[in-house]
Formats: sequence, structure tokens, C-alpha cells
Amino acid sequence: MPAIAARGITRRFPGVVANDRVSFEVLPGEVHALLGENGSGKTTLCKILTGLYRPDEGEVHIDGRRVHFTSPRDAFDAGVFMVQQHFSLVDRLTVAENVVLGWSPHRTFRCRAREIEAEVAATSERFNMRVDPSARVWQLSVGERQRVEILKALYRGARILILDEPTTVLTPQECEHLFASLRDMTASGASVVFISHKLREVTAVCDRVTVLRRGRTVGAVDIAAAGADPRALARLMVGHEVSLATKDPLVVGADAPVALDVRSLGVSNDFGRLRIKDVSFSIRRGEVLGVAGVAGNGQRELAEAITGLRSHTAGQVLVGERVLRNGSPGDAIAAGVAYVPEDRMGTGLVPSLKVTDNVALKDFRSPELSRGPFVSPKKVLARTRDLLDRFDVSGRPDSTVRQLSGGNAQKVLLAREMSSNPRVLVVAALTRGLDVSAMESARALLLEAAGRGVAVLLISEDLDEVLDLSDRVAVVYDGRIMGIVGAHGADRDGIGLMMAGIEVAA
Repeated sequence: MPAIAARGITRRFPGVVANDRVSFEVLPGEVHALLGENGSGKTTLCKILTGLYRPDEGEVHIDGRRVHFTSPRDAFDAGVFMVQQHFSLVDRLTVAENVVLGWSPHRTFRCRAREIEAEVAATSERFNMRVDPSARVWQLSVGERQRVEILKALYRGARILILDEPTTVLTPQECEHLFASLRDMTASGASVVFISHKLREVTAVCDRVTVLRRGRTVGAVDIAAAGADPRALARLMVGHEVSLATKDPLVVGADAPVALDVRSLGVSNDFGRLRIKDVSFSIRRGEVLGVAGVAGNGQRELAEAITGLRSHTAGQVLVGERVLRNGSPGDAIAAGVAYVPEDRMGTGLVPSLKVTDNVALKDFRSPELSRGPFVSPKKVLARTRDLLDRFDVSGRPDSTVRQLSGGNAQKVLLAREMSSNPRVLVVAALTRGLDVSAMESARALLLEAAGRGVAVLLISEDLDEVLDLSDRVAVVYDGRIMGIVGAHGADRDGIGLMMAGIEVAA
């Protein structure tokens, strides 16, 4: 009998049917993946299973018994919990205080600190998710914070745990630890719903997979069955063959021209603390240098210093032989630096403006878009139509950017930056939040730019993406480069150790 089952779930919103007679079931003691492109209905289904939404049609069953969830509290009482992609912890509180915050197993407002710490410690030991219950959250690593989020659910009696992109900010070693903990959980009879775009991880940890496409259930697949590999799952998700581009090894001679040279760079964060510490590297024409590391280790400050959005406190940035003026985005643009930031809808694009306006943002003064001292609407429209066609963007020039899907918004940003004929392209979080089809397009566009001789700095928290698309990988921890290694045939375990701040012998 399924631990939880959705039968014929339909949920409508104005102008769209998010779930159309969806069926989904998870057995006791299994890790079950829920896959689908963005907009396929995964989030809506999970919100129904956790009491945030009510279905227009269909039923939810727990252990064969029909349930009616009117709030998340009802789902909690039934043992259904969801751990969101973004942590919801209070940094100043201890682990134990975060675990019981807003909830008490004793149904009392009194908080017996030592007793609760002992209970949390016992829970963490039982499920192999060890963390000091008396430690304050700000003292923990990202991986430990992930464990606290899961412990919150387990301590409160979770029998069905829904994990939304749980490995986004984890090192390879932390991912393996999480997978081992999930197996311990399922061995005790709990069930896990695993939502991820990382298909290699899905095949590594999950027992079965259910795929949604355009709001409907496409099918359920047993991972152990023949053909249930990442390529087959991607094909099932999008309805056609998917081929994620990878970087061919680039043979670069010692005399090849250097496009970007970063020398002894020091950069402070928004609070004045030194975040990038004596960082040096160079990238030659046509080369992709990947930057691997857990989020928050100085990647954003590094990208902003190179592109002139943030002043550096020490060192130099050179494009070719030209030393860039410190803290000057205009000088970086004039030197041929293009930037695709991780915050595409806040820093890269203006969501409330039309696509045509976003296309013209950086070079509206150029003769190609202006007529005398004024911007030419006809030239901008023609340029926009050309880019939408060349970069296969589904959208109209007069649409606002916020009306586009995440994948199409990312392609508009890539189109604008790549069409400026850059010498250097800085890309952060190339495929974050994108589904398989959009991921395929974004990766192909980046490699196309490298093939034209553009030097690419690729910053990503997805180690698979970095290894697939890079020639070399620079591993960062606490604002320093722990080492630079070749991407092809790289030692993933060694990279994972460096991502955790551990020195690895060459």
C-alpha cells in the first residue's frame, strides 16, 4: 500500500491547468524522484500534498486512507513535510532551538533546553545526520544547515519527506553523506520524494521516478530497469532526445594570447570584510575556466570585481594588455567584457521593461541602435527580432521580461551579451533554475562563444556543469583558490575536498 498517493489530481489557475488528472504514489521505504520541466506541475502537486493548496478534483491518500488537508498543519499531523530549496533557519539560534521553533512535542510553551538538545542529538544519531544541537546556525557549514532542515522534519515525526533540490549547495562529499542518510531514513520505513534537475543524482539515489509533462503524468519508471539512465529520463521529461553539450579538450600553447589576466586580486564584500584574497589566474582565447565552490565563498565578489561592478582593494584585472579601471563597468564593457550574472532578473535584466528595452540597455549609444543623439526604435526592434531568431527565444519583442519563462529570460540575457562580440565572457549560474531543454540551449550557446575564441569564466555551484563545460577548474574556498586542475578526467573527490577547504596534494 502506498505511503502517500495522489489520484486524479486537477488544479486550475486563471488561464492555466497546472495539474491535469495527475496520479502519483510513493511506497513505504523508497526514495521516489519527481521530475519534470519548469511549469510541468511539480510545485503545484507538492503544495497539494503538503496542504498549501486544495485540489479542484481528485484525492490524496495516506496509507490507503483518504485525507483532506486544509492547511500545512494537517499535513504535518499526517507526517508529511517538505524541505524547501532555500533554508528557513534563524542564524542566531542554536540547532535545537531551530528544530523546535514554532512547535513542541510536549504541547507546552516551556522549552526544556537540555532535554530538547538530547532528543535532537538522538534523532541526528539515529539517521546518521550528526550535528551539534548546541551550535548556533551561523557557525555551521552549508551542508550542516541542510541537515538541520531535514532534522526539523524528522524530529517532528516526518514519515513522508519531500526534498526540493536538496543538493544545490552541497559538495560531492556532502551529497554522498545526504544520500547515505536518506537510505537510513528509508530503511526505517520513511518515504522520500526527491525533486532535482540533476539526473545523475536521481539515478544514483532513487528507487523509482515519476515524470510530469505539461501538467500530466507521463509515467513512472523503475530506476533498476534497463534504460533508466539520465539520457532516457531527460527524453521522457521533454518528449524528445536531449543532448547536453560538453567541452572538447582545448589544446592551448604557451604562446596563445591571454584574454583575461587577474593578478593578486583582493575584494571586500558589502560589509567591508575581505572576501577575495590574493587571487590570480589567466584565461586564454577560446578557453573556459570553471570556478567550483560552495555558494558564499567569494564567487559573486570575484565576478563583480572583474566586470567593474565592485571596486577591488588590491591587484589588477587586465583584458589583453589593457588594465581595467577599478570599479568602472563602462571601462570593462569598452574593453570587451560581457557579464551574465547569477541574479538574471535583478542585475542582468529589468523585468518590468520590454525585451527590446533590455536588448538596448548596454549599447543604446552605438550607431547600430541610434539615430543621431536619439535611440532609433526601428533599429532596436530589428536588432531584437534578429536576436530572438538567432538564439531561439520564445517571446515577442514587446513582451516584458517578467512574462518570459526562466529559460527564455536567460537566453535573452545570453543573446545580448554574446552579440556584443566580447573578448571575455563572465557567466555565473548558467543553468540555475532551468529545465532540461533550456539547459541544453544555454550550454550550447556558451560553448559556441568559446568556439569563436571568447575567453569564458564560468562560475557555478553545479560541479557536473563545471566539469562538463570547462578546460580547467579553479576551486575556491573562503575567497582563496585552493587549486587549479584540468577538467577532463579530474578527480571529483579531490575537488570536493578542496571545496571544503582541505588542501590536496598535486
